[in-house]
Amino acid sequence: QSSLNFSSAVIKHKKGLNTYFHNKIKDLLKPGTVSTMTRLALVNAIYFKGNWMNRFDEANTKEMPFKVNQNETKPVMMMYQKKKLPYEYFPDHSVQILELPYMEEDLSMFILLPDESEDGSNPLPKLENELTQERLDEWTNRENMDIYSEVNVHLPKFKLEEDYELNEPLAKLGMTDVFCSAKADLSGMNGKGGLFLSTVAHKAFVEVNEEGTVAAAATTGMAQFCMFREPRFNADHPFLFFIRHNTTKSILFLGRFSSPQ
Repeated sequence: QSSLNFSSAVIKHKKGLNTYFHNKIKDLLKPGTVSTMTRLALVNAIYFKGNWMNRFDEANTKEMPFKVNQNETKPVMMMYQKKKLPYEYFPDHSVQILELPYMEEDLSMFILLPDESEDGSNPLPKLENELTQERLDEWTNRENMDIYSEVNVHLPKFKLEEDYELNEPLAKLGMTDVFCSAKADLSGMNGKGGLFLSTVAHKAFVEVNEEGTVAAAATTGMAQFCMFREPRFNADHPFLFFIRHNTTKSILFLGRFSSPQ
């Protein structure tokens, strides 16, 4: 917790935030977000860097086409390895699941790769609609996966960065009073009230390469006054991914890769 003069120390503290996130998240507080009326900035952040237990050899990384849709491909640097990795195909949902463990054994990245659709449409919406916590737990349970076969893995190197304004989603979840100056009660923070939340912004960064993953996320609140053939996992079309703490099953990062930049 720290106090600062928003009218004179904004640039200094923005640089401080960039340092906390190893310069992976920049401009979390966009120009114009902070004004002389700002009294409170709340920043909740997570930074993650993990090295693969089985790293990809850079010599095997080659440019290959990524199928954005039936009519469009884009070049992507595709990594490759052939290793024993937890893998399974679930035909009822037309999806392959691959686990890439990190050296910190409690952490893994999971890739959910749907089959390409017969009509050439994006297969991700169907997969996303079928996802439930119970189904995800079932699919990623080591007891339901083949852990003995070598898997031929093609996975793009990628870097994703997105930002979102969370006011509306939070309001839909019932968090409304805090955005209203007449109803918000944040007197516990300053002892006299008068504060209300004006903006909640979230920004996330994920980078996947041969060595592992770098990821960071931050949220700011602004207040104003089984197969028998050798498995092949070819992620050359849109897929979902998430990073999980396996002991608690807590998902730290979740995203989709639909197209190279």
